[in-house]
Amino acid sequence: MTQLVSPSLRPPGAQTSVLRRDPYYDNAKLLAVVLVVCGHFWEPLIEQPGQRHLKALYLLAYTFHMPAFILISGYFSRTFTARPQQLRRLATGLLIPFVLWGALLTLFNNTFSGTPTKWQPLTPVWITWFLIALFLWRVSAPLWQTLRTPVAIATALFLAAGAFSLGAQLSVTRVLQFLPFFVIGLTMRPSHLVWLRETRWVKGAAVTVFVVAGVAAYWLAPRLGAGWLYRSGSAAELHVSYTHWLVQSAAVYAAGLIVTAAFLALVPGRDAWYTALGAGTMSAFLLHAFIRQALVHTHTYDHRVLHHPAGQAVLTALSIALALALCTRPVGRIMRPLIEPRLNWLFRPNGTPGNQVP
Repeated sequence: MTQLVSPSLRPPGAQTSVLRRDPYYDNAKLLAVVLVVCGHFWEPLIEQPGQRHLKALYLLAYTFHMPAFILISGYFSRTFTARPQQLRRLATGLLIPFVLWGALLTLFNNTFSGTPTKWQPLTPVWITWFLIALFLWRVSAPLWQTLRTPVAIATALFLAAGAFSLGAQLSVTRVLQFLPFFVIGLTMRPSHLVWLRETRWVKGAAVTVFVVAGVAAYWLAPRLGAGWLYRSGSAAELHVSYTHWLVQSAAVYAAGLIVTAAFLALVPGRDAWYTALGAGTMSAFLLHAFIRQALVHTHTYDHRVLHHPAGQAVLTALSIALALALCTRPVGRIMRPLIEPRLNWLFRPNGTPGNQVP
């Protein structure tokens, strides 16, 4: 799978033989993955003294970039019915890469780190949480589509998750806390996105939303821990009461939903020079982690130049360039065996089921 949203999971009614990629979705995925890469390269600096501006940018990006990815993933999971061929693509595009890239990241970190850690196959290694989360969300898609009030139930599960420490295995806490965004995408109709994309006053309001969100992020930078935006901690793990967690998490969720809608309203819908790169977002998502970790392990972030706006502007420009380069087709072709291994030997021909026990 060379992208974060599988092209095989198309909106209902799409004709495979005549379907043409809508540049809007590739543009949205590309912009979101660029923000992911920038955020990860900013992260080691945001809690340093005098970095309020950088932390504000970080908080703003984390408010919506993963919710946007997840919502779009839900939208393109509307036709997932657990057919054998779909399950096969799910296994080769998400489940197996989750295990493989977790092992690779652990090996890479252990090579550079003075304190090696043991690889645990069921425990996500940093960015690999998204692979297993998307696998679990997509497998559950047919169930959500049978419910009368799926968004309300998903939101209730998210709010309940904060009361329990669920552990790190399979990133269950994040799966539940980000779940409403996936279910919202799953229940959206094409007309909803058309309304966001083409209504003039909505686009104007979206600009206002980002201005207000930017000002709010700057005000919150010294007051809000970034951990609240990761959606990976319970009340106990964030050292607050459940009531406090409930109120603050609900506010973060509402802000994420509003800014995500604003982002989707402002995404360009036209084919541009960068649009084709949106098909290679998985390469950028996975590969940039090794470069960022290499900078951390080699103490590059200790250099004083990165603690000044000029150095951070260069870091940001290089992060954007890296994200775009890793989305290119040559990189995707090289990485395909690791991102979407075919593994024909593992599956029955044409996804046919085996003999069933009577």
